[in-house]
Amino acid sequence: MKKHSLGKSGLEVSALGLGCMGMSFSYGPPKDRKEMIALIRTAVERGITFFDTAEVYGPFTNEELVGEALAPLRDRVVIATKFGFDTSVDPRAMKGSGPVLNSRPEHIREVAEASLKRLRTDVIDLFYQHRVDPEVPIEEVAGAVRELIREGKVKHFGLSEAGIGTVRRAHAVQPVACVQNEYSLWFRRPEEGLLQTLEELGIGLVPYSPLGKGFLTGKIDASATFDSTDFRSTLPRFTTEALQANQALVELLGRIAAEKHATPAQIALAWLLAQKPWIVPIPGTTKLERMNENIGALSVELTPGDLALIEEAAARITVHGNRYPDRLEALTGR
Repeated sequence: MKKHSLGKSGLEVSALGLGCMGMSFSYGPPKDRKEMIALIRTAVERGITFFDTAEVYGPFTNEELVGEALAPLRDRVVIATKFGFDTSVDPRAMKGSGPVLNSRPEHIREVAEASLKRLRTDVIDLFYQHRVDPEVPIEEVAGAVRELIREGKVKHFGLSEAGIGTVRRAHAVQPVACVQNEYSLWFRRPEEGLLQTLEELGIGLVPYSPLGKGFLTGKIDASATFDSTDFRSTLPRFTTEALQANQALVELLGRIAAEKHATPAQIALAWLLAQKPWIVPIPGTTKLERMNENIGALSVELTPGDLALIEEAAARITVHGNRYPDRLEALTGR
């Protein structure tokens, strides 16, 4: 598999990563542990070297799963995890008024030590702040991670869903290797200044939900229903009305896919990969056939003409529905 460098950080990973959250959290009940371990190890065999998890996924169970799966393959992979939520206060991070944040330096250290044990490793390759904590100056957060890097417990610092000003301030204290934000054909806010800032500073971008939480695969239509344990049941963009209105985007991907002998998911990923060489999407899946399909996107070539046609057609499509409820959207872009 091709390798991409995340900005100028020296962090090199496979051109596609694997988001592991859905194996334990958010997309329905946790999946069979043995099957997920086998899937993660097969991903390594297929050339994927970049795996994404977080303490809050579960909480804790996803890190434990990833740690067990990758322990025998540790020297071949890059593991990213995250801090920033107070799991003792709001362990599901989705209940009530919303998650409780905690990025105090002493808490960052506690999370790092616990994550190292769950991941069965002596170093965290990439340590993201999961959401910006307005109660803790980002300079203190960056300084805390800088100390962990100096101690050899962390290799690289990342931010997730941070605003441009926050990225600049953090980067001035401890170089930011990459920013993880949602980015896809149906959520393009990073194009409103963030991509330009990352390119200027030499920071990579790791798009999560590059397939629109499954919508851009073409497998979800207006008749779809979601279990109460599937967080899409709470998202405005997944109401029946929004799903119906947004089918135009899937139809666009389907038309291009037919011409390219590909699938809509592959076109959606190929479009992202064509944006910048320092972009590494992390599509999540719990199925081997879907993972193989996603890897197939690396063989899909979109010409400048193809990209122009996609841009022209997408510009005529208005995406309906917010991506998050207000309480969760308020945590982004700070």
